[in-house]
Amino acid sequence: MTTTRGDGSNLGGARARPDVAGPGGRREEAAAGGAVGGWVTTLRRRSTRRYIGWAIVVAVPSLMLRLWAVDALGVNSDEAVYAGQAASLARDPAFLPFFPVFRAHPLLFQSLLSLEYRAFGVTTLGGRLLAVAFGMGTVWLTYAIGARLYGRRVGTLAALLVGVMPYTVVVSRQILLDTPMAFFAALALYLLIRYVQTDRATWLYASAVALGLSTLTKETAILLAGGIYAFFALTRKTRLRLGQAALAVAVLVLTVLPYPISLKLAGHTSTGGAFLTWQLLRRPNHTWWFYLQAVPPALGLGVVAVAVVGIVLMRRVLTWSEHLLLAWITVPCLFFEVWAVKGFQYLLPIAVPVAVLAAMVVVSVPLPQVRWRVAARTVTTAGLRAAVAVLLVASLAVTSWNRVQPDSGGSSFLAGTGGVPGGREAGEWIDANLPVGAELLALGPSMANILQFYGGHKVRALSVSPNPLYRNPVYEPVINPDLQIRQGNVQYLVWDSFSAGRSSFFSRRLLSFAERYHGRVVHQEFITATTDEGPVREPVITIYEVRS
Repeated sequence: MTTTRGDGSNLGGARARPDVAGPGGRREEAAAGGAVGGWVTTLRRRSTRRYIGWAIVVAVPSLMLRLWAVDALGVNSDEAVYAGQAASLARDPAFLPFFPVFRAHPLLFQSLLSLEYRAFGVTTLGGRLLAVAFGMGTVWLTYAIGARLYGRRVGTLAALLVGVMPYTVVVSRQILLDTPMAFFAALALYLLIRYVQTDRATWLYASAVALGLSTLTKETAILLAGGIYAFFALTRKTRLRLGQAALAVAVLVLTVLPYPISLKLAGHTSTGGAFLTWQLLRRPNHTWWFYLQAVPPALGLGVVAVAVVGIVLMRRVLTWSEHLLLAWITVPCLFFEVWAVKGFQYLLPIAVPVAVLAAMVVVSVPLPQVRWRVAARTVTTAGLRAAVAVLLVASLAVTSWNRVQPDSGGSSFLAGTGGVPGGREAGEWIDANLPVGAELLALGPSMANILQFYGGHKVRALSVSPNPLYRNPVYEPVINPDLQIRQGNVQYLVWDSFSAGRSSFFSRRLLSFAERYHGRVVHQEFITATTDEGPVREPVITIYEVRS
C-alpha cells in the first residue's frame, strides 16, 4: 500500500515482490534488490538536490535584501536606545551616562547583543547583523510552518514571500526588538502546530517557552496568548485540557519572570509602572487609519489580496489550520487598532501567517481544471498558479529593493522604517569638535538619542513635557530652557527637519532661541531632494552655537 504525506510525496515506495526462481537463484534476487536500492538512492539524491536548490532560491534574495547597504545610514532613535542599552550592559563607559539599562522594554535582545559587544566592540553593523540573523531564522520558520500545515510547496513559497517582503526586510535590517520578537513568535506558532497535530503536551509547553522568550524580547508579544485562547475556544480539532492549559500558563509565567525579578533586584520597579502609566495616558501618535494605510503595502497588496480572496472563497471549508493562522493575525490587529499608540513595526508577527495563507491559496485553493486563453496562448491551472506566485514574489522583491537603497532614507520618517540621514555624521562631528562637558538642546528626544549615541555628549530635548503623565519617564524635561541658555548650561542648539515636520511649534521656539542668543551655525548636514526644478540640497540638521 502507498502512503502519502501532507505535501503529496510518496512514502510507501514499490510493493514487495515474490522471490523468482531461475538460473541465477539468489544472484538474480540480489541483482534485483540492488537495482531497487540504486533507484531509491538516485531518487533521494535528486530530491536532496531539488530541496537544496529551492533553499538557495529562498536564501539568496532574502539575505541579499537584508545585507545590501545595511549600514549605509546611521541608526534611528529606537536603534540608538537598544544599541546603547546593549553597550551599557557590556559595561562600556562611553554609553553608561546616556543609556540606562532599564528603560521601557525587557532586555533579552539587548543582552544577546551585549555579548557581541563585549567580544567585538560596539558597532551599529554588529547590531544590525544580529537582527538580520533573526530575520533569516524567521524565513526558515515560515517554511517549517507552511510545510507542516500544507506541504513543502506551500512552505517554500511562504518562506520566499517572507524573505522578500518589504515589511520583514526593512524591519530586520535595524537594531529593533520586533524582529527577534517575531522570530520567537513564529517558533511558538510552529510548536503549537506540532501540539495540535500530535496531541503531545510537550509541544504545548515548548510553545509556551517560545512565547515567553518573545515576551522577554518585547512585552507586546503577550497579545498572541489571546490568539491562542481564541483558537482553542473556536476549534473542534483538539480540546485543551484544563491541567495542560494551567501548566502551559505556569511555564509562560516562569519564562517571563526573570525580567520583573531583575527590575526588583536593581531597584527599578517604578520604571515599569511609570512607563505603563505614560503609555495609557499618552496622546495618539497616528490616525485610526494608520495601519490600513501603512501595513498592507508593506506586506504586499497582492499578498494581502490573495490571502483575503482565498479565505473568502474557502470560507465553507476552512480547517483548524486556517482558524489558527487567522486567530494569530486578528488579535494583535484588533488590539493595536484600538490602542492609541501605533507604530509601523508593531504588527510584524502577523507577516508569517499572512504569507502562509497567501501561499496556501496560490498553491492549493480549489480551481476548475480548465484552460484559459491569455494573449493568444493556452494557460493551464498549474501555469496560472505559477504565474501568480512569480508575480507576487517579483512585486515584493522590487519594492524591497527600492526601500533598501540608501538614498531612500529621506523619503519616509516613520519610526521603524529606516535610519535617519545625517544623524551619524552630525553625532560624529559633535564627538570630534565639541569640548568635554558641553551640553546640547535638540527639538525632540529622537534626535537627542541619536546624537548622544554617536556624539558622547549630553543632549536634552525641548519637546519633553514637564508633566510626568504626558512624557516617557526615561526622558528629562528642560525646565525653563531660556534660563538654561542664559546661565550657560546649554551651549548648542540642534534643529532637525524630521522633528520640525512633526512639531512646528517647538521648531519655531528653538529657532527663536537661536536668534535671541546670537546663534551661529557651526555645522549642517544636507540631503539631496528631488523637486520639479531638479535636485536640491536641503539642510536636515543644523547645529547652532549660542552665547549666554
